[in-house]
Amino acid sequence: MGEQKIGQAEKKSRQILKEAHAQAESIRKEANLGAKELSFKVRTDFDKEANSKRKELHSSERRLNQREINLDRKVDILERQEADLLSREKKIIEEENEIKEKKSKLDALAEEERKNLERIAGLSREQAKQILLTRFAEEAKKESAGVVSRIIEEAQESGEKKAREIIISAIQRCSADQVVESSVSVVSLPEEMKGRVIGREGRNIRAFEAATGVDLVVDDTPEAVTLSGFNIYRREIAKIALKKLITDGRIHPGRIEEIVEKTKKEMEKIITEIGQQTILELGIINIHPELAKLLGRLKYRTSYGQNVLAHSKEVAYLSGLIAAELKVDEKVARRAGLLHDIGKAVDQEQEGTHPQIGAKLATRYNESPFVVNAIAGHHGDVDATNFITPLIAAADSISATRPGARRETLEGYIKRLEKLENIASSFKGVSQAYAISAGREVRVIVKPEEISDSEATVLARDITKKVEEGLEYPGQVKVTVIREIRTVEYAK
Repeated sequence: MGEQKIGQAEKKSRQILKEAHAQAESIRKEANLGAKELSFKVRTDFDKEANSKRKELHSSERRLNQREINLDRKVDILERQEADLLSREKKIIEEENEIKEKKSKLDALAEEERKNLERIAGLSREQAKQILLTRFAEEAKKESAGVVSRIIEEAQESGEKKAREIIISAIQRCSADQVVESSVSVVSLPEEMKGRVIGREGRNIRAFEAATGVDLVVDDTPEAVTLSGFNIYRREIAKIALKKLITDGRIHPGRIEEIVEKTKKEMEKIITEIGQQTILELGIINIHPELAKLLGRLKYRTSYGQNVLAHSKEVAYLSGLIAAELKVDEKVARRAGLLHDIGKAVDQEQEGTHPQIGAKLATRYNESPFVVNAIAGHHGDVDATNFITPLIAAADSISATRPGARRETLEGYIKRLEKLENIASSFKGVSQAYAISAGREVRVIVKPEEISDSEATVLARDITKKVEEGLEYPGQVKVTVIREIRTVEYAK
């Protein structure tokens, strides 16, 4: 029993050993197989990488070989170019030497020719040079006169065309009455009131004239008396006061003084209202009340017979329209145009010209530098510092020179025409000069043998400048230079 178990155990142990040997052999075989596979894989990867490196080396070697070939070619090209440049340089040096030699020969020939010319002409080199320079200067002067003529004509054509379009557009859009004031006012009254107006021994007339500063003329004209005086403001006060006295019926020195004083106070309110109404009409804001009051006073002020307030309003409208055409500040232009003659409201009370007084007033009441310069320079008394000033001057000239706007004394008119003709006649080569079109044009006839066509253009410009500097005139003066050559023959 025991032996049987031992035998079975030995048998079992041998079987276990056998299985262990078989399993170990299987594991060994598998290990050998895995090692072979790994070795094969490593060898394959190594071969691939070695082949890749070998290819890269071959490619780099080919590129290097190609670069070397290219460098050899470039070196050959550079060597050939260098040889070519050396050859060209040699030729250039030879040509320069040849040119120098020829130049020396030419200089010698030119010097010999110059000496021969000086000997033949009997003139030295400097004398001949001076003659040529003089001749060239004369020719250049004539040519430059022609060029100046063409430039001036082109500039005038384009500038005048544009200016004419702007001014015509502004004038067409601005309609203004022709206002010409007289120096008398007529007041209607019943016939029976004349004696009461005169008073005992004319005392009422004397009192009225003393209180108003206006002459009261009572003549044979039925149902009317005349107030005479150059001061429109005083004449308006006298007119209103006289109408009140006629309505009241009580006319005596004390009542006359009382009514006149009341009327003066009422006139202060009236002129303030006129100034404010004018400002509203033009759409201008932020004007000082004192300037508004002075604007109202301009209604009772004239210049060359033209009502100054009406003129100022017209200039304001024209300035605004021209500014709109030129694409500049329309509001500032209209404001400057309205205030440009503000100095005339007090010019009888202060020293200085009305542009100077007006500029001081505008500065005092905080107007902008644009407006102040436009007021001071609209007659050219000071230089323009902005684009508004020449615009106001143009609008002022348009308003002042339109037909019927102003009156001019016959004596002053004749003197102005004579001075215009004298200015034109003062230039060399002028034969005759005539002022026509009421002094707005001067026609100048020149001597054709002394003045050429090109010089006639320059002469017209010179006359224009002298007229601008030495003559005061409204608007503009056209200068026309006439050069005419006539040849007359008679067939017998």
